Amino acid sequence: MGISKSGFGAGFGALAVPLMALAVPVPQAAAVMLPLLAIMDGFGLKALWREFDRPLLKLLLPAGLLGTLIGTLSFGLLQPKTVAGIVGAITLVFLAIRTFFPPRADAPPPPRALGVMAATVSGFTSFVAHAGGPPIGFYLLPLKLTPIRFTATLAVFFAAINTSKWIPYAALGLIDGTNMLTSLVLAPLAPIGVWVGVRLVRVIPQALFYRLFSVGMLLTGLKLLWDGLR
Repeated sequence: MGISKSGFGAGFGALAVPLMALAVPVPQAAAVMLPLLAIMDGFGLKALWREFDRPLLKLLLPAGLLGTLIGTLSFGLLQPKTVAGIVGAITLVFLAIRTFFPPRADAPPPPRALGVMAATVSGFTSFVAHAGGPPIGFYLLPLKLTPIRFTATLAVFFAAINTSKWIPYAALGLIDGTNMLTSLVLAPLAPIGVWVGVRLVRVIPQALFYRLFSVGMLLTGLKLLWDGLR
């Protein structure tokens, strides 16, 4: 997750909670990850703050916060594995379309309404299982941003989304001593991942960056779909 927070291999980040869920329930895994995300967001913002796309963030962030509100109100109505399965299936369909029907070089950017929809879904899935990367990637990938601008925009977007989760998580009883102690034990690993990722994203060629992002989304989609079906 730390490496993905830097934007390098960002598609891999959604694997964190499903992998942790092999050992503990999904809500507990999400709660353990929240303080770690705060640490990662801080390091990511420090390194990338000047690079994000302001007009794009103005479009996406309000919709993302709406998604976290929907996640708060619907918490407990949908099983986390159901959400995981839906996100996984959508991710795989999106990748299949891009692989077998790639957009033309002169194709116009996707409509802004798609960005609002993707950001809302991203906020919701981020609240439930910190799996917001694949939905927002649907909209950002066709924009062909430079790796550093792509990375910085995602860093600011998810820093705001993750900050908005603290009060709802506490109200839902997910912030407790056991989860926070587990977060404390894992905390030293968070800045290491971000540091490695930031160094890589500044030097990696754009074509390779997007290939790695797609591979990350593929693995994430397969894992989430498996979690939803098993």
